[in-house]
Amino acid sequence: MTTFAHVVGWGKYVPQRVLTNDELSRMVDTSDEWIHTRTGIRERRLVEDGETTASMSIQAARQALEIARLSPARLDLIIVATATPDHAFPATACLVQDALGATRAAAFDLAAGCSGFVYGLSIAAHLLIAGAYQTALVIGAETLSRITDWTDRGTCVLFGDGAGAVILQAGENEGGVLASVLGADGSGGDLLRLPAGGSKTPASHRSVAEGQHFIEMKGREVFRFAVRTMPAATREVLAKAGLSLTDLDLLVPHQANRRIIESAVRSLDLPPEAVYSNLEQYGNTSAASIPIALCEAAADGRIEPGDLVVTVGFGAGLTWGAAAIRWTRPLPKPLPRWRRFLRRLRYVVARLRSRLRRLRRRLVAFWTRDVLGNGREKSK
Repeated sequence: MTTFAHVVGWGKYVPQRVLTNDELSRMVDTSDEWIHTRTGIRERRLVEDGETTASMSIQAARQALEIARLSPARLDLIIVATATPDHAFPATACLVQDALGATRAAAFDLAAGCSGFVYGLSIAAHLLIAGAYQTALVIGAETLSRITDWTDRGTCVLFGDGAGAVILQAGENEGGVLASVLGADGSGGDLLRLPAGGSKTPASHRSVAEGQHFIEMKGREVFRFAVRTMPAATREVLAKAGLSLTDLDLLVPHQANRRIIESAVRSLDLPPEAVYSNLEQYGNTSAASIPIALCEAAADGRIEPGDLVVTVGFGAGLTWGAAAIRWTRPLPKPLPRWRRFLRRLRYVVARLRSRLRRLRRRLVAFWTRDVLGNGREKSK
């Protein structure tokens, strides 16, 4: 019996703080016209103090669980695709797992740059189809504003913060993630990178003073790579699914730059209505851009059950990926107030459970130390 990995829930979170092009023009030598003409971006969202990749991921995940009508206890797997985790370790996915109360779920982070969400979607879908898991949460989330040099006009105009999530569930009905393709070319690793902060160049006074903890990008080379890779990956994933461009209902590309998207659309000979873009409002949110766009396309009625959707992205690494999805889930009606209250209560219980577990560990550690100390005294 064939198993399929269906998209049954989706959610997003974008910070409240908006940074417009006009505001940026007071920070660096630029203008709204210059930015919009070259990138298609009008504004982007930035995290406030206290917001992190994990906190945004949690909000997007809760929304996805609500649409899926699922309890966090039903999750078997959580993948967070990000280049800006809260910590090197523990994984941001583990922080999300704890906050949701997804006590049965395995959790890990995935680093594939802006392609990360498609990588995570592909991995989760294959695990579900293989029968390893039943339900998976895949999140793309970034706080790029914290690794952006706000004095560098070449990069600071591009990036924003946000999170998007989807829930995959195994099912026997045909549909869901029909095919995916992933690729990498490490020879282009220097084209888009964060120079310091890893084992090669640990954080130091010198690395901070030299600005090595900010994004570095060779824009022209990345542009050429993107306009070649996105159309090729789109055609490849459709062929792998036994389909063609004439079957495609909506293309949801990585929201990096309007010129890149327009070049891909021309190469694929698609009409404008067959492509979804929200780049103007959010800028490039890296691994979060595709899931945020998917959520908004579904909310706007651009995706209906039965539609064939292709997500395609490229990013640091260099990496690229595409997924062909047969959409099978209609947008559900809003939950009644009492059910929303119960869902909020579930997350309060999850926080309480987490605190109790931490307290228990402290008590066990104290008791163990006391017992070992008494044992040493007796041995004397």
